[in-house]
Amino acid sequence: MFQVRIHGRGGQGVVTAAELLSEAAFAEGHHAQAFPSFGSERTGAPVVAFCRIADSAIRVREPVMAPDALIIQDETLLGQVDVFAGLRRDGYVLINSTRTFTELGLDDLASDRALGRLITVPATDLALEHLGRPVPNAVLLGAFAAQAGAITVESVCDAIRGRFPGKVAEKNCVAAAAAYTFVKSQLKEPVGA
Repeated sequence: MFQVRIHGRGGQGVVTAAELLSEAAFAEGHHAQAFPSFGSERTGAPVVAFCRIADSAIRVREPVMAPDALIIQDETLLGQVDVFAGLRRDGYVLINSTRTFTELGLDDLASDRALGRLITVPATDLALEHLGRPVPNAVLLGAFAAQAGAITVESVCDAIRGRFPGKVAEKNCVAAAAAYTFVKSQLKEPVGA
């Protein structure tokens, strides 16, 4: 079972991201589940959502405590919430940021992890460019498809199209594809570049 925990703030589409990830996995023939966990339901408050992807029925229903992957939609949470709690040693980390892990003060986390396991993506910038709104969720799902390979960007776009109408869906798909390309280009760079 592949377990994903998504951290963000109310209004950033955290819950929708988990649901779209689940729908993309289901469309690829996997079993999947998505659900949120949040306290105060106000814009800007920390929100966590979970997604599980498996090749057999998923019977567990509790929050993801030992994620295989973390998607962090807002870098300001790094100093407020223990977003890395329980992260598996070989886990993936995807952070919405224009800064590197070093610039974020995360050298300890990055010191002995394999190339490609930790990536920052300017998801808000890509969302503004392609959507005209600072909503990074679809962008990060495109980036996640490139990073972890748990789903394809095509399935992400199919899930987006199934959820949103016309131009909104297409703009989100273009943004997701841009993030996918961005991450793929980052994975091709030599170590230390």
